[in-house]
Amino acid sequence: MIEHVINNFRRVYQNKQTAVSKPGWLTNLSFAPAVNILEKTFGIVLVLLVWELAPRLELIDPFLLPPFSEVIQSLFRMVVSGEIFRHFSISISRSFTGFFVGIGIAIPLGIFMGWYSKLEEVVDPLVQACRNSSVLALYPVFLLFFGLGEASKMAIIIWGTIWPSLLNTISGVKNTDPLLIKAARSMGVSRLTLLYKVIAPASLPSILTGVRLSAASSILVLVAAEMIGANAGLGFMIFYFEERYAVPEMYAGIITMSLLGVTINYLLVALEKRLTGWKEKFVGD
Repeated sequence: MIEHVINNFRRVYQNKQTAVSKPGWLTNLSFAPAVNILEKTFGIVLVLLVWELAPRLELIDPFLLPPFSEVIQSLFRMVVSGEIFRHFSISISRSFTGFFVGIGIAIPLGIFMGWYSKLEEVVDPLVQACRNSSVLALYPVFLLFFGLGEASKMAIIIWGTIWPSLLNTISGVKNTDPLLIKAARSMGVSRLTLLYKVIAPASLPSILTGVRLSAASSILVLVAAEMIGANAGLGFMIFYFEERYAVPEMYAGIITMSLLGVTINYLLVALEKRLTGWKEKFVGD
């Protein structure tokens, strides 16, 4: 009954729109993309507007929070001088290396643990204890073992990256539809074929979700790792400017780090849509 009323309402509305619209080139234009962009950017624009006006109206101390335009000017000066590119390239190298090593360990291990449930039951208490240990609290331990060089930074980034991908991979493998497994086994496929033909594709969405979480974790841990015992990198740059009360430059570094995280996230979202297009089509049907 409700569905019938909704369909009638849609039909009346479409007829009304058709009657009101006049032929011409304007009727062929679709404003949906523009509306979609406005919806996505409205919150950001509002925050930036408040950021610009609050210090200028002295609602907030301009020293603690400079206007957004001053921060952008500082960012532009660092771009022109090339200073920010040096720190950016070093941070990217550290983050990507730790990220790829971390997921390279986590995904195969997660598939193995999810596949052998007995092993997962035995190891799960240890995994939960490790992943619930604060990464930043363990950083002094990594410094003691690996020193102040690159090894400690790589180790802490790998440690923080492993757990989201590991847990999501285990969950994806364990939650594979049993009917798919039974159907494959009824066809006489081997265990190896079952693993890479059925289990791996079915658990792919969960694995990619873990990869996205690991990417975010690698950037968050990177900032903390570069604030101690580093002489270059975005985290070092932010801490360096904060110590010298160069507040606009400090916020410029924070914005750069945020843009890096957002860019990586959207790239991984695009990759996820491309690799799991079958899932979207199935849901759409």
